[in-house]
Amino acid sequence: MEVRSDQFVLALDQGTTSARAILFDRRGNIHGLAQQEITQYYPQPDWVEHDADEIWQAQLGVARAVLRQHGVTAAQIAAVGIANQRETTVLWERASGRPVHRAIVWQDRRTAGICDELTAAGHGDLFRARTGLVLDAYFSGPKLQWLLDHVPGARARAERGELAGGTIDSWLAWNLTGRRQHLTDPSNASRTLLFDIHRRCWDEELLARLKIPAALLPRLVDSSGNIASLDPAWLGAAIPLCGMAGDQQAATFGQACLEHGMAKNTYGTGCFLLMNTGAQPMASRHQLLTTIGWQRRGSTTYLLEGSVFMGGATVQWLRDGLGLISRTDQIEGLAASVPDNGGVYLVPAHTGLGAPYWDPDARGALFGMTRGTNRGHIARAALEAIAFQSAEVLQAMEGDAGQPMRELRVDGGAARNDLLLQFQADLLGVPVVRPRVTETTALGAAYLAGLAVGFWQDEEELTTLWQAERRFEPAMAEDQRAARFADWRRAVSRTLNWARAT
Repeated sequence: MEVRSDQFVLALDQGTTSARAILFDRRGNIHGLAQQEITQYYPQPDWVEHDADEIWQAQLGVARAVLRQHGVTAAQIAAVGIANQRETTVLWERASGRPVHRAIVWQDRRTAGICDELTAAGHGDLFRARTGLVLDAYFSGPKLQWLLDHVPGARARAERGELAGGTIDSWLAWNLTGRRQHLTDPSNASRTLLFDIHRRCWDEELLARLKIPAALLPRLVDSSGNIASLDPAWLGAAIPLCGMAGDQQAATFGQACLEHGMAKNTYGTGCFLLMNTGAQPMASRHQLLTTIGWQRRGSTTYLLEGSVFMGGATVQWLRDGLGLISRTDQIEGLAASVPDNGGVYLVPAHTGLGAPYWDPDARGALFGMTRGTNRGHIARAALEAIAFQSAEVLQAMEGDAGQPMRELRVDGGAARNDLLLQFQADLLGVPVVRPRVTETTALGAAYLAGLAVGFWQDEEELTTLWQAERRFEPAMAEDQRAARFADWRRAVSRTLNWARAT
């Protein structure tokens, strides 16, 4: 029997607020974790940016730190996998590797005008049919167009092949491979508005509509496979890079939602509910997105997705914007200090509303306050808003699928909040299940990488590794649930189109 020296898979999890590196063993358990926050820039209202160089240095730093802190050598790493914030867009010089502008973050709304113009010109159905997406500033293609239009000389340089553009996975892969490989996988490509999810290739007509030179774009590779090798300068060896996936697709894989109809919800900066629809894309009738989950051995798995823009970001706003709490983990105790929301509803449409409304002009609002309203009611309304938004997405998803969901698997930072998960189960009327390992985004990237090198044998093995830590059973009466939803939808209706109203 062959004796293997490798013991771990290294996942690089580059999120909206931090860079993390996590070592996983063969049981899918965490052996070590290192994390570093990244700076958020808000140059003007509705604009959100990151420093791409800071992202790279932070990701390299935590990768080195987790190996050093746990006494692990490069020889013990079987493979590396990347999971990344998906629609955030970077434009950089091929020769120097320097970004020509800060990265435009997925939350950024500056390209809403570009999308409005394309919609007004009658191109919405074309983009929807080819990409499975709606024309919205959320996605990468319009951000790339904005960079080409606003960075002096960028468009001419891109057409000459001097620049490279892509999402964060491409930026990390470019740097990890010593600036030798410009790559992306179908899960990330499917979030750009430039990619035909049926033919699984860049679409020339869509590129033309968004004025994107094809020379700018990365080469497509499988989400799991022999993708590239790390430059030995970074971690001490040419470790295989074998996994790449957008963070939400990676989390779906890490939650072992590998069969048709299985679904998960990630409670991160935003909330992202995804359902496995198998080998065929399912067109949504309820304003959801059709997207690629992952591609392995030439086989593609598709997902339905509903995106909520303000999930954990709502709690961050209570901390940073209002000073209601000093740490995000204080939210549960404050919300539990009152027996209910006191009739208060918070609609966190701070950056517009995602699925199923897709209204970039909606704005956040608090409703139902009285002289008796206190900090606890607002905190509880904030947690309930996260659950209400997710529940509306799930209802739309069940309508598309034509069948009720049996359970919802959950992960992300806010999934540690028992009060939130119990309310979520109450609203949905189905069990909400929290896994033993909640770092499922990184775990999915690790699984994709490990499968490619035989660290794990097959998807059936991954299914056996998944274990529940706690199930939250619904306890709310149906009439109460209906009344709460009616009040929520009444509040939402009054935020719609707010920024455009005169």
